[in-house]
Amino acid sequence: MNIIRQHSDNCDVVTLDRGATRERYISGRHSGTHPLAIFDDFPPASGNIAAQLVFGGCGYHDAARAKMAGAGWPLLWVQGDVCSGEHVAGTQAFVLDGLPVKRIHLENGVVGTLWSDDDADYCLLAGILPLNKTADRYQQTRECFERIEAGVQQAGMTFLDVVRTWFFLDHLLDWYDVFNKARTDFFNERGVFEHMVPSSTGIGAGNPAGAALSSGALAIKPKHNKVTITEVGSPLQCPATAYRSSFARATEIAYPDRRQLIISGTASIAPGGESLYHDDVVKQIQLTLDVVEAILKSRGMNWADTVRAVGYFQNIRELPKFNEVLRARGIAQIPMAPAHAIVCRHDLLFEMELDAVVPVK
Repeated sequence: MNIIRQHSDNCDVVTLDRGATRERYISGRHSGTHPLAIFDDFPPASGNIAAQLVFGGCGYHDAARAKMAGAGWPLLWVQGDVCSGEHVAGTQAFVLDGLPVKRIHLENGVVGTLWSDDDADYCLLAGILPLNKTADRYQQTRECFERIEAGVQQAGMTFLDVVRTWFFLDHLLDWYDVFNKARTDFFNERGVFEHMVPSSTGIGAGNPAGAALSSGALAIKPKHNKVTITEVGSPLQCPATAYRSSFARATEIAYPDRRQLIISGTASIAPGGESLYHDDVVKQIQLTLDVVEAILKSRGMNWADTVRAVGYFQNIRELPKFNEVLRARGIAQIPMAPAHAIVCRHDLLFEMELDAVVPVK
């Protein structure tokens, strides 16, 4: 397998060239031109978009879909709690070339993509919403988990095959404890804690539907014992379950030709679970990078192996400070989409999620 990287000021494309098939991670950023310019290359000239994330004002949702020929693929659109809505900060898409795909449909339309290769079956879900948007927040959270479960069941899987989730909670700081209780209750009922807790991101962001939350998930079902999926701890942080948040710090999937590391949303949290560097976004970014780097190094990886990342900023105007920290550390440009959102605690200003891939020789 070869990894091909293409970088520009406003877009990064990382391609996993596996011979007959190609997997592409596209990360786009606001260019300062018209807000819809970020969608000029969607859909791409070849391949199928398995799913797409968009971080920006919900007011652009309908026009963006029209520009993208209706966007008949799973689309998860989120507007951060603190986002003014005046532009689209970033977008990210996963594209498959050379593999047939099947779309997963639920009540609100196309919400997932199923594909297979010699090693595993895969199901990527995006834009999962609760059925009853007038229900209380606990019930809407339950319904999101049940809709994720229904989606992976269409792919011939169970919730125990889910390795990664995303949750975007409208006004998160008002009810994050409620969300965590609903998640833990669902995991207890499905036996998740006896199996493997998925990696996850939980961020404060609204959605065009006006639901309490929107969500996505990745499920993987290996076809043979040469594919292994394992939880990875953080050398610099305690398990998130230690402070009643049910997610893994990271997950590694080892295939015959590559290893993929999925790092959950990570912020400026001390080994004991407390927030550090209140009101200092630069120090929070530095600690977050320390934590992510330690996880990468624990698996024999480094920043150059990044295939996708999302940076969540309470103040999107602080993105240049993030880039300055990267340069000061000698880290080359990483393929990241920026987002304007609230992190899970009132004193946290920045969070980052990241995937890395290395070939197996």
